[in-house]
Amino acid sequence: MLTSATPSQRLDMQPSLVPGLDALADWRLALEGELARLESFLAHSDLLAPSAAAASVALRRRLTTDKLVVAFVAEFSRGKSELINAIFFADAGRRILPATPGRTTMCPVELSWDGAELPTLDLLPIATRRHKATLAEWCDQRDKWHRVPLDPSNPDALAASLQQVTYTQKVSRDEAQALGLWSEEHTADNPPTTEDGLVEIPAWRHAVINYPHPLLQRGLVVIDTPGLNAIGTEPELTLGLLPSAHAALFVLGADTGVTRSDLDIWTDHLGGQGLACFVVLNKMDTLADPLATPQEQLAIIERQRVSTAQTLGIPRERVFPVSARQALSARLQGDAAGLEASRLPILEAALNADLLPQRQRVLARAVISGVQSLLEHSTRRLRDQRRHNAEQMLELRGLRGKSAGRVTQMLERVHADTAEFERCTARLTALRTVHARLQRSALKALDADRVRDAVAELQQAIGSGWFNLRARAAFAKLCQRLSAQLDQATALCAEAGQMLNALFTQLNTEFGFSLVPSPAPELSPFKQELMLIERSYGRYFSVTRSMRLNSTAFSEQFQRMLVSKLRVIFENASGEIEAWNQAASGQIDGQFRERRRSFKRRRESLERIQSAAGELEQRLLEVENQDAKLLELVDRAYSLASALRSRAEQGPSFEPEAAEDDAGMQMITTDGWQPGTAARAN
Repeated sequence: MLTSATPSQRLDMQPSLVPGLDALADWRLALEGELARLESFLAHSDLLAPSAAAASVALRRRLTTDKLVVAFVAEFSRGKSELINAIFFADAGRRILPATPGRTTMCPVELSWDGAELPTLDLLPIATRRHKATLAEWCDQRDKWHRVPLDPSNPDALAASLQQVTYTQKVSRDEAQALGLWSEEHTADNPPTTEDGLVEIPAWRHAVINYPHPLLQRGLVVIDTPGLNAIGTEPELTLGLLPSAHAALFVLGADTGVTRSDLDIWTDHLGGQGLACFVVLNKMDTLADPLATPQEQLAIIERQRVSTAQTLGIPRERVFPVSARQALSARLQGDAAGLEASRLPILEAALNADLLPQRQRVLARAVISGVQSLLEHSTRRLRDQRRHNAEQMLELRGLRGKSAGRVTQMLERVHADTAEFERCTARLTALRTVHARLQRSALKALDADRVRDAVAELQQAIGSGWFNLRARAAFAKLCQRLSAQLDQATALCAEAGQMLNALFTQLNTEFGFSLVPSPAPELSPFKQELMLIERSYGRYFSVTRSMRLNSTAFSEQFQRMLVSKLRVIFENASGEIEAWNQAASGQIDGQFRERRRSFKRRRESLERIQSAAGELEQRLLEVENQDAKLLELVDRAYSLASALRSRAEQGPSFEPEAAEDDAGMQMITTDGWQPGTAARAN
C-alpha cells in the first residue's frame, strides 16, 4: 500500500519554479513601489508632465500585472494532463486534472489566478461557435459562461469539478458541421460518431480555471490545449492563444516517438513560430526493460531523445525525457529519489533558467527606459525654472544701488516682454493648426475602419471560400496594402516632426525656451507585427490546409480573428502617434505656463521693490533659496532614479542551479540570471 506524504513533505518537493517566480514577483513589486515613489516625488515637486505621468502609471500597471504564459501542447494520450498534475497539483495530495487513458481534456483550458475573483471553473459552451463574437469578446461576457465554484481545500471535490473539461455531447452531423467540427471532405479529422449516427463533440469551447496555486499566484498562466483536431478547428487557439505564450511545452510519448499527427502539430503550430519550445518526451517509464542493465536503459532513452531532436530539427538539449506519472507519484508520497528518477526536476530547472531571466531582461529594459524618460521630462522643467531664476537674480543684482527710476524702467521692460511673448501665441496657434492637420492625416491612414474595409475587399476578391487557390495572393496583397498605410503614416509623422523641430528651434531662439524635440514615432515594430501575422495566417492559405479548413464556421472565425489582430496593430500605432503629439504639446504648454509664471514673479518682485525700501535684498535671497531647493530636487530625483535603475539591473536575488541529466550532460544553463546582471522589450 502506498504511503502518502505529509503536506510539509510535499512542500519540500515543490517545483523549482516556485522560488524563482517568488523572487521575480517580489522584484517586480519592489520596482513598482520605487517607481511609485519617484512618480509621487516628481508630481509633488510639480515636475511631472501629464504625458509622463500617464506613461509611468502604465508601466507600474505592467509591473503589477505581468504574466508568464506557458502553453502545454500535445496530441491526445501523451500524458500532458498528468504532467500538469505533477508540476502544479501535487500539493493537493491527489490527481486533480483528469488524466485517465483515452481522451481527457476536450477543450483549451487556461489555468491562472485572479485574486479579485473566487476560485472557479468557467466553461464557455460549444454553441458559442455559432456566434460572431471572438473569444476575447466572450471573456468580457462571463455571465454567458457556465460557472462552477471550486473548493481548493477539498481535493476530491476539486477533481470532480474539473472533470467537466472532459464532457462531450452528441449532436447531428449538420449541427457539428455548423459548428465547424465536421467535414465531409476530410473525414479523418472528424470526431467519433455513435451507432445512431450522432457526432460526439466537446461540450465546451474554452475553460478558465481560477485556482490559487503558488505558481499561478505569482503570475504564471498555463494554457492546456487539446489534440490536433481541436487545435486545427479553433482559430483563436492557433492564432491568438499560442502566439501570445512565452513558451510552449510540446509533449510526446516516449513509447511512440514523433508520430505523424505530432509532426503535424509541430510543423503547423509550433516550429518556427518564435516560441521558446521545450519538447517533453513523456512516459519514459514505458521504455524500461527488465532484461536491460541501467546503462542500457539510459542508452535507449538517449537514442529516443536524439531521434526526436533530429526529427523536429532542434538541439538535443531541448528534449527532456520525463515520467510525469512517476513524478506525480513521488511527490504525493514524498519520495525524493523517485522524483529525481522521473527527471521532472531537470525540466523544471530548465524552465526556471530559460524563462525567468528572459522576463527579467524584458521588464528591466522597460523600467530603465521609463525612468530615463521620466528624468528627461522632469530635468527639462527643472532647467527651465533654474534658467528663469538665474535671469531674475541677474536682474535683481543689477538693481543694487540703482534709483527708483531704474526700477520703473525694469518694470516697464517686463511689461513689454510679457506683451511680446503673448503676441507669439497667435503664431503658435497657426503652426499648431498645420501640425494637427498632419497628425490627423497620419491617424487617418491608421484608421481601424480601413482594416475592416480592406478585409471586406479581400472577401470580395476571393469570394465565399476563404481557403482557395486565389486566397493566398489576395491575402499577400492585403498585407502589402496595410504595410503601405503604415509607411504613409510614418512619412506624415516625419513631416510633422520636421515642423515641430522648426517650431521648437524658433521658440528656443526667440524666447529662451528649452524645448527638446522627440523623434517621430517609430512604426517599424508594427510593420514587423504585420509581417508576423502575414506569416502566421498565410500558412493557412496553402493548398493542403485550404482543403482541410475550408468550412464556413472556420472561415468566419478566421476572418474575425484576422480583423481583430489587424485592428489592434493599427490602434496601437495610432496610440503611439497620439502619445507623441501629446508629449510635444505638453512640453510646449508646460514651458509656456512656466514662462508666464516667470514674468508674473518678475513683475511682482519689481513692484514690491518699488513700493518698499530694503525689499531688494530680501527678494534676492528668496530667489537664491528657491534655486537651492531646485538643486535639492534634482539631487533627490536622480537619487531615486538611480536606486530604481540599480534594482532593475540587478534583477531578482535568486540564482537557480544549473540542471544536469542522469548521463552527466549539462542541460540548459542560466543566461545572465544572477544579481548584478544588467537587463519586457514580446
